Amino acid sequence: MATTNLTYYDKTTIPNANSFRFGIVVSEWNPEITQNLKKGAIETLLDCGAQEKNIIFWDVPGSFELVFGCKKMIQTQKLDAVIAIGNVIQGETKHFDFVCEGVTQGIVDLNIKYDIPVIFCVLTDNTIQQSLDRSGGKLGNKGIECAIAAIKMAVLKNTGKPTESIGF
Repeated sequence: MATTNLTYYDKTTIPNANSFRFGIVVSEWNPEITQNLKKGAIETLLDCGAQEKNIIFWDVPGSFELVFGCKKMIQTQKLDAVIAIGNVIQGETKHFDFVCEGVTQGIVDLNIKYDIPVIFCVLTDNTIQQSLDRSGGKLGNKGIECAIAAIKMAVLKNTGKPTESIGF
């Protein structure tokens, strides 16, 4: 689990996102977390040159539904990358394990099946505080990191070549 803030990026090392279209699918569960992740992702895409009209977002009920939401978005929209945003917090039952495994495998499957990168922005923490720390708190905002990943993967999708540097 990350224990440092990696959300600071050097904009000069990030490709301009002006020509890309991005989709963001957001879980409605734990909105105090997921909305902060979404905000970080959108602000970062815009900061890196994306046009507001080229960022679309859909809400789905929970993290498990992210996979279907991403699939339908890929099938119905012309996109360069999709960011799946969710949050699952450990409870007293195995539900946490099943949801985390299902969402992770589903996003892997989408990346294999479609020629659109799907970025995993699902916080899977032990406590609500850990999720708050990673969605705009002391450990930054993972939505920002995922937006940078989406830009870099959009470049790879469209050029067949990776970007030169990490940019963090």
